[in-house]
Amino acid sequence: MDQRFTRSEVARMTGATRQQLDYWARLGLVRPRVRWGERFFSFTDLVAVETLNRLAERHIPARRLLRAIDELEQSLGHARAPLSSLRVSTNGARIVVHEPGPGGRPIEPLSGQWVLNFEVAPIGKKVHALGERTAEEWFEMAMAWDSNPKTLERAADAYRRAIAAMPEWTEAHINLGTTLYQLGLLQESCDVFSRAVELDPGNALAHFNFGCVVDRLGDSQTAMEQFRAAIERQPHMADAHLNLALVYEKLGRIADSLSHLSRYLRYDPQGTWAPYARKRLEAGRNAAANAKTGAKITKVTPFRRTER
Repeated sequence: MDQRFTRSEVARMTGATRQQLDYWARLGLVRPRVRWGERFFSFTDLVAVETLNRLAERHIPARRLLRAIDELEQSLGHARAPLSSLRVSTNGARIVVHEPGPGGRPIEPLSGQWVLNFEVAPIGKKVHALGERTAEEWFEMAMAWDSNPKTLERAADAYRRAIAAMPEWTEAHINLGTTLYQLGLLQESCDVFSRAVELDPGNALAHFNFGCVVDRLGDSQTAMEQFRAAIERQPHMADAHLNLALVYEKLGRIADSLSHLSRYLRYDPQGTWAPYARKRLEAGRNAAANAKTGAKITKVTPFRRTER
């Protein structure tokens, strides 16, 4: 059986952040399998992540690489080859992809030109940016910064610049909201998540994160509505069932809380909160215990960045 790696293992082995892995998976540049609420990556995905890491170090947006691969597919007239089978080079300004297979010729897909003697700039060599950064470049720079508490303010500024360049980019709003929350700017975070929901009402993660921050601000009713909206759009979102259960418990709706704890266990049986959920469900077998358990939960679980 093929070896599989969790996001945490891939992050440890490659240096990529979890949010970068989720973003690349959403673009289809890596293709993890989802099981038990976790994403599992293959060895082929690890090879692709190394390529993406190298490009990220040179501030080449993953979306630009995706466009280049799409153009390569159209120009060569065959199905897209996996990123792990392609040799990708960059000098910080353009992307060159070698045709799949031995002796594949190098082509700059976005211009359609074949090139000669193009080599990747060595790691560590400073590459100067050309012109204004794009929204995608700001977004990916922000993702590299928002995993470090010392660079959160820089991350927030980069996300704001990405939004200024692309005002309706829901993902940038979601990640900015998360970063602002980590900076302790709860109301600003709430406003950004509200905007994300407005931009994309069908986005389950936008509703989920909005629910998390309004709950921290003390608005359990709105939190309940947002978690329910997330579940309507993505019924298997384990964290949404868990957080809705915790809000229901605070509101005294114990039967509803236990129902969603059960669903949480169904979708994420090995989750961090699984022992708590099992304990509460066991107590729930006795109706009197349900009403008088006395357990108090003051916080819902941490919300997430974009990861579809």
